[in-house]
Amino acid sequence: MNPIIKAENLSFSYPGDEESKPVKALRGVSFEIPEGSFTAILGHNGSGKSTLAKLLCMVNLPDSGRLWVAGREITAPDATERDILEARRDVGMVFQNPDNQIVATIVEEDVAFGCENLGIPPAEIRERVDAALAAVGMSEYARKQTYNLSGGQKQRVAIAGTIAMNRRCVIFDESTAMLDPMGRREVMDIIAKLNREQGVTVLLITHHMNEAAAADRIIVMNQGQIYLDGSPREVFGKPAAMWAAGLDVPQTTELAYKLRQKGLDVPLYLFDAESCAEAVAEAVRRRSGKSAGGGKTGS
Repeated sequence: MNPIIKAENLSFSYPGDEESKPVKALRGVSFEIPEGSFTAILGHNGSGKSTLAKLLCMVNLPDSGRLWVAGREITAPDATERDILEARRDVGMVFQNPDNQIVATIVEEDVAFGCENLGIPPAEIRERVDAALAAVGMSEYARKQTYNLSGGQKQRVAIAGTIAMNRRCVIFDESTAMLDPMGRREVMDIIAKLNREQGVTVLLITHHMNEAAAADRIIVMNQGQIYLDGSPREVFGKPAAMWAAGLDVPQTTELAYKLRQKGLDVPLYLFDAESCAEAVAEAVRRRSGKSAGGGKTGS
């Protein structure tokens, strides 16, 4: 698959003030994001993950390095403001606090807001809004007041507003952090559906390891650089490296790691309770069988 985002040696610093030096937030970051993929980005506070997200959706531009979005190099010397605006049409972001993203008092008007700013004809806006609300399961709330919605419903409205603009890639910057467990499940179900059924490229920045385990790929940031990069099995299969970076692993993975330390042969890539229970039971059966076999004597 062709990359919808390609980064080469990106660096970025936040300016200092009279009493402090500039803060280096990214240090030579390079990677590609294939179109239609689902990538989770992890990292402790200050690791550079949110700064990277702002570069990828062009809220900020890198100090150095090269960045392509949907085939356009927006860091080229001859890149224009129009090039950047066109790239922004392909990549959108859903932020952490849903209340900061709602701009209208009626749900369908909020979803239509971005399309109206793009100058899309009214008839097409109507079609896009209806399709976007259906995609996030909010059609019946189209005429509801946004301030009466739950946190999870507001986040779904924010997602609908982004996909109504036909974004090919959506970055979710800790979009479930302020939601209760039910709201998180609702939003994660929508994210998975967008990726699986509509082919939207997803970049999910999260502190929840079980959310990251649902991705195809995990990029771990640490001190402004890529620290680990691989499938959930590969990344969470290195729990010591994750802990060294100040991060957790899924609880089932941590349990499997501790059981392995005790000599029980279970895989580390266990991301849900059911598969963990089955793997532990099978490992116990194997060990019991070996013990019984080892105790037999010949006649």
